[in-house]
Amino acid sequence: MKSPKLPSSNMNTNETKLLYPMLKSILVIEDDTDILSTIENVLVYNNFAVTGLTHTDDIIESIKTHKPDLVLTDYMLPGMNGGKICQTIKSTKETNHIPVILISAYHRQAISLANFNYDVYIPKPFDIDKLVQAINKLLN
Repeated sequence: MKSPKLPSSNMNTNETKLLYPMLKSILVIEDDTDILSTIENVLVYNNFAVTGLTHTDDIIESIKTHKPDLVLTDYMLPGMNGGKICQTIKSTKETNHIPVILISAYHRQAISLANFNYDVYIPKPFDIDKLVQAINKLLN
């Protein structure tokens, strides 16, 4: 598990939201640490509070802990995969309002991925600008 990345601070996501109430927070779940780091850096540069995880076994608990405004998850993850993460978020009353972006290198599964109720699907490799645009669209 990685610690939260925040604009010019070592505070956690909840502390940052208190100081910067307009700052939107994103929970990123990606097991490839290079991709995770790139996404984190780009999102911080674009003024988001970011918490990066390499996996989660309990997405609802992760949401309770990090309180994200949006979840961005890879499909292929150890333990709970991104499809199950989407389904769990969208089928839980307390979290079903949270937008979910699913990213995946498995384009042939894209049709079946629609069953997971994500808000946006982005195939890998992806254009980072299009990812930021999709996030901004979902959060505005």
